[in-house]
Amino acid sequence: MNEAGVGADAAEAQTDTTASAEAEAGAAASQAAAHAPVNEFIREPASDRALLGRLFTYVKPHWRIFALGVVAMVLTASTEPALPAIMQFLLDDGFGEKGNPHLMWTAPLLIIGLFLARGVFTFTMNYAMNEVSNAVLFDLRRVMFDRLVQMPVSYFSSNPAGTIIARLVNDVQNVTQSLASVLIIMVRDSCVIMGLLGWLLYLNWQLTMIAFVLIPMVALAVGAFSRRMRRLSGEQLRYTGELTSVVGEAIHGNPVIKVYAGQEHERNRFASASSQLQAFARRMTVASALIVPITQVMAAVAVSVVIALALYQSQQDRTTVGGFVSFLTAMLMIFNPLKHLAEVNGQLQRAFAAADAVFHFIDEPIEHDHGTQVIERAKGGLRFEDVRFGYAGSNALALKGIDLDIEPGETVALVGGSGGGKTTLANLIPRFYPVTEGRILLDGVPIESLKLESLRQQIAWVSQQVMLFNDTIANNVAYGSRRGASEEEVRAALEAAYLTDFVASLPQGINTMIGDNGIRLSGGQRQRLSIARALLKNAPILVLDEATSALDNESERFVQAALDELLHGQTTLIIAHRLSTIEKADRILVLDDGRIVESGTHAELVALGGLYARLHAGGTLTA
Repeated sequence: MNEAGVGADAAEAQTDTTASAEAEAGAAASQAAAHAPVNEFIREPASDRALLGRLFTYVKPHWRIFALGVVAMVLTASTEPALPAIMQFLLDDGFGEKGNPHLMWTAPLLIIGLFLARGVFTFTMNYAMNEVSNAVLFDLRRVMFDRLVQMPVSYFSSNPAGTIIARLVNDVQNVTQSLASVLIIMVRDSCVIMGLLGWLLYLNWQLTMIAFVLIPMVALAVGAFSRRMRRLSGEQLRYTGELTSVVGEAIHGNPVIKVYAGQEHERNRFASASSQLQAFARRMTVASALIVPITQVMAAVAVSVVIALALYQSQQDRTTVGGFVSFLTAMLMIFNPLKHLAEVNGQLQRAFAAADAVFHFIDEPIEHDHGTQVIERAKGGLRFEDVRFGYAGSNALALKGIDLDIEPGETVALVGGSGGGKTTLANLIPRFYPVTEGRILLDGVPIESLKLESLRQQIAWVSQQVMLFNDTIANNVAYGSRRGASEEEVRAALEAAYLTDFVASLPQGINTMIGDNGIRLSGGQRQRLSIARALLKNAPILVLDEATSALDNESERFVQAALDELLHGQTTLIIAHRLSTIEKADRILVLDDGRIVESGTHAELVALGGLYARLHAGGTLTA
């Protein structure tokens, strides 16, 4: 059973869509819209103190290297006042008729030693802080991803994938990198300012009082922009997430964009998101840039006053040339760290906005699992007792009083119009969504009483929207709880899924990488690979969600043969649009507007002359 090569089949995999799938997606979209999330930045952000306290809980495990970095910052700052002190020493003792001849050798060595020490301290500071930053980044991402895989399905239907990815990739990195650089600036430059101020007081306390006036003025100027920068930073993060979402959709929906000539529409969407992001970036730039000239003007005023007073003191023989140059050098050296401290506020507010978004993500509720019972292997009996279900935020019920008994090993097909409740009913079995009213029992045990892991271990799922991973064929078959399966078991599952010849034609066999979501495989190959995964799991309950509706006839024959191998003694629910996939079912249920309106075999329902008969006569099993 040879097939076309991997490269030739890639186009089929890219355009694997049908009208029926679009209709089902439309129904899902309308349900999702009913409970779309409120903009997360409308909520009241956490305080800066709370965010810092929470961030430092992630720094605490790395406190030794963090402490080393802080010590290195202080030592780096302590070298700053030494330079103006050397200047005074050189000018007063090294020049003129009474100059000290030994300074010709000791002064250069002193300067070299000073900058060697400064280099060692700076390297230690940067290394330690970056090491802590990377460690915290790793810890936060691990916590976030752990939260991600435990979130309920409803979260993913309510939040764009691009926004979620931006949280885990961009926002968390902004937090750690920004705070590392902010911390260096705040600790090192604050120590530099204190050291230089101490030297200034030692040299001339009267002139130093001029410098003291500068600090509260700068603090007032910075504080005036803090709240605005925080709000703008939060808005910028939101629009960055929207831009990421547009790009992600353009990548994943590229075939649809091309076929339906949607390039111009997508360009307009991207341009709109980009322009909004640009507008906020411009406003942030204005707010941030204003701080620097304000600080510089204040500094210029202070310098001018100091020079005038120093010249007056010089005329009164109250200061030396060395003292004046040392004082002026130290004062000018203060302005650079003051400028850094003034500029750091914008970076700090962006970091706080990103941290607020990151911790909001971490605080999202995970799937509720109050179950306590564990079953090794279920028989597969399912019972629905007056089950009602409505999506969050919607007043309408998607399922309305479902009463259903499915015997172990029975194959039941679900058909009906799009939005009738077929997929919703199947999604309740693994508890993707909690039942609104009523209950579902597995072998007589309410599924809420079972641990989620134990319940889902009883279920295998094959969907039209196949989900494969950028890994080898073997690892996609032996996935999750079956990760330790032997090569013989994997090959047996591939053989049962009619993939042996195809895999044998690949240079690396079962160790071949299949690309993002199996992009290197055809639609039929991808579908059979998902069937092989279900075969290897060998769960007592199998859900087939339109597993063949998007395939061509040849691929469907292979997949149908693989499904026949799969349907051996398992309780099976089939959601289908094609008659060929359900004609062998033990029972067919027709759902309409969230209710079971007909039940029976294919022949019985055709003879009944109801909704199923009309759908069948029309050539499709959906309205």
